[in-house]
Amino acid sequence: MNKSLSLSKNAVVRWAQKPAAELTRDDIISFITMHGIEMVNFMYPAGDGRLKTLNFVVNNMAYLETILTLGERVDGSSLFSFISAGSSDLYVIPRYATAFVDPFAEIPTLTMLCSFLDKDGKPLESSPEYTLRKACEEFTRATGLRFHAMGELEYYVIAQEQSAFPASDQRGYHESAPFAKHNDFRARCMQYIARTGGQIKYGHSEVGNFTLAGTIYEQNEIEFLPVEATEAADQLMLAKWVIRNLAYREGLDVTFAPKITTGKAGSGLHIHMRLVDADGHSVMLDDKRCLSEQARKAIAGLMKLAPALTAFGNTNPTSYFRLVPHQEAPTNVCWGDRNRSVLVRVPLGWTATDDMCHAVNPGSVMPADIDPLQKQTVEIRSADGSADIYQLLAGLAVAVRHGFELPDALDITRRTYVDVNIHAAENAERLAALDSLPVNCAGSADCLESARAVFESAGVFSPAMIDGIIAHLRSYDEEEARAALGDAALMTRLVRRFFHCG
Repeated sequence: MNKSLSLSKNAVVRWAQKPAAELTRDDIISFITMHGIEMVNFMYPAGDGRLKTLNFVVNNMAYLETILTLGERVDGSSLFSFISAGSSDLYVIPRYATAFVDPFAEIPTLTMLCSFLDKDGKPLESSPEYTLRKACEEFTRATGLRFHAMGELEYYVIAQEQSAFPASDQRGYHESAPFAKHNDFRARCMQYIARTGGQIKYGHSEVGNFTLAGTIYEQNEIEFLPVEATEAADQLMLAKWVIRNLAYREGLDVTFAPKITTGKAGSGLHIHMRLVDADGHSVMLDDKRCLSEQARKAIAGLMKLAPALTAFGNTNPTSYFRLVPHQEAPTNVCWGDRNRSVLVRVPLGWTATDDMCHAVNPGSVMPADIDPLQKQTVEIRSADGSADIYQLLAGLAVAVRHGFELPDALDITRRTYVDVNIHAAENAERLAALDSLPVNCAGSADCLESARAVFESAGVFSPAMIDGIIAHLRSYDEEEARAALGDAALMTRLVRRFFHCG
């Protein structure tokens, strides 16, 4: 038995004793028949960024083989705004690598994520999931490297106020029970996410906690491990589905909304990125344990396209209530080391030469097969829970690839590097020299319009998808959003409208 696979919380992977990517149709059929699975669910992301579900009863073997092979047809015009009712049929085909036992179903159910195909049996060009796959393939073709990603999923748990052990306002970072009230809920979420195949790094309570009208808002975060970006997107989608379902069943409410009220921490969707070679080794650091040229080129692409990336990662008016100074959310296009005031942060990366484990545990020596340098990532901090996760990661893959195409990439990284808190008064001159992120949806749409040729290059983003994103961003009433900045009641109404975004 493979020791690593035996620890998997995904029942299908643990039973098959093979990585999820190697699962076959025969594996799926055998698991269903041997484990008394009575239903199969297909799930797929639609244009609103949420997973949709199609249920099948397992009637007989012929029918099971048919749906696993041919999938089913769905009404694309009800799922995506860019598909007309006159030619709306799409196929959904299950991806065996995503199979998991539904942790919520009373009836034993096996669930798989699906890909969309058009009437000719070709991948739907404007599907967010296929757009991400194209972006990753084009990145590899252009650079010879692979694009890995992971997300930091922040959310608020909402419940009735409790008088015992009150939390300190905006001081919830890594708080323990009983001052943090929903650590057990988060642990159950993590357990269920792992059962769907999610590769979790850790979970903890976050900074944000406050009481409003007798209701407690407590911020949490679940962070993932870096994997292929296509897999990372699937994991984040399923994680949001799990958190919402478990909250509903436990009588709680949760929100991934970017902002709830002024003066309190908003929830972001920070994305970490890592570039690896064909052998799976990170190329983020050079032989001197410094940020490599490849990593700096990647950052240059993020700097160049950062304003346009908000079109994928900050998709409703409340997104721009979060992107304000002094709230650990970025406002300007810059990067730095271990600096939370910047857009792109290079986190602490285990580059010390000392054996830290031995320093704390004198009888222990770091195993030879553990390479701490593989942990280095770069993190973009602008996106939030309103993001279309597939489009966001696709946009980041395009931006990073673009960095390799820029002849002045290393000059860009030199010009945009900062090693100070750019929001401090004494650094006002440095702040003024930096480009700014858009301040509203319309500005984000304009930035995407200006940069659309880069995203459409090599056929990654379809023109129809870009048109749809721009039209959606420009459909909002920006006058209402501006007025909400000075009107608490209006802001509350606007926040409620987008409370369950993404």
